[in-house]
Amino acid sequence: MVRMSAEERRASVVRAAVTEFARGGYHGTSTEVIARRVGVSQPYLFRLFPGKQAIFLAAVEACQEKIVRTFAEAAEGVPTEGRKVAMGVAYEHLIARDKETLLMLLQMCVAVASAEAAGDMEFGRPIRERWEQIHDHAHLALGGDAEATARFMGHGMLINSLVSLGFPAEHRVWDGLPSEQD
Repeated sequence: MVRMSAEERRASVVRAAVTEFARGGYHGTSTEVIARRVGVSQPYLFRLFPGKQAIFLAAVEACQEKIVRTFAEAAEGVPTEGRKVAMGVAYEHLIARDKETLLMLLQMCVAVASAEAAGDMEFGRPIRERWEQIHDHAHLALGGDAEATARFMGHGMLINSLVSLGFPAEHRVWDGLPSEQD
């Protein structure tokens, strides 16, 4: 049996957490199931992370980081005027092929809304801060154009909805969204 470092084990827990939280949501996923998926005990899991919320936030951050990487890779070497389409197409491809990331993004919204409805206004703070960073990254890539950034981010949310509802890319509801031909 190969021994993993604590950092490698943490990464393994985050990957497992993305899978489990994507399927069951924050409230429907136990730390026990995450520990079992990774092959560790719950006490060990809590040596790596202080609690369920920290595991969830690490899973959300991993998905958000994947989005930033997708945008950065798509925009690399592309003139400013072509970045919106390049980043949009790359995001669409990411969400279409990586259902766990899409589900995790949707579960993130539900978890924050649920926590805040119950009075926990701090739960969503780090998630919102990271979304601000994603927004700022897109804003800079799009040449600092606030209107283009707002449309781009709005299209991203629409893409999340269309893909999660199972609309194929060739369906008429996709009309008007940036495409590879734009």
